[in-house]
Amino acid sequence: MRTHARIVLLLAAMMLSGCASLGPPACPAGQGPGRTAQLFFGRNIGGALGVSEADFKAFVDAELTPRFPDGLTVLDAAGQWRGADGIVGREPSKLVILALPGRTGGEAKLDAVRQAYRQRFRQEAVLVITQPACLGF
Repeated sequence: MRTHARIVLLLAAMMLSGCASLGPPACPAGQGPGRTAQLFFGRNIGGALGVSEADFKAFVDAELTPRFPDGLTVLDAAGQWRGADGIVGREPSKLVILALPGRTGGEAKLDAVRQAYRQRFRQEAVLVITQPACLGF
C-alpha cells in the first residue's frame, strides 16, 4: 500500500509540474500574441462631476494618444469603488481599452498615463487590468 501511495503522489506531482510549465496558448492563424489593457478613470472630483467630456478628450489627446498611437477605445461607464477612507463611492467613469502587441511591454506607458490622470484630476487611483490575448488586425 505504501508503494502504491508513493506512485500516486509521484504521478500527481509530475502532472502538476507539467501544468506549471505550460506557456500561453498558441494563437489562431491570422492572430498574434498580445495583451489587452483596460483603464478605469473616475470623473468625480470632491464628490461632484469634475472631469467633463472636453476635459477627458483633452486628456486622451495629450496623454493616451501619444503613448498609444495605434488606437484605443473609450467607453462611458458607471464606477463603484471603496476609497482609502473606507467609503464606497459611485461615479461616472471612462473605460479605455487598449490592444498591446506582444506578451510584455507597455507597463511604463500605462503607469505614466495613470499618474498623469491622478495628478491632473486629483484622483486617488486609476485601475488597470491587463490580460493575455490573441490579436488580429
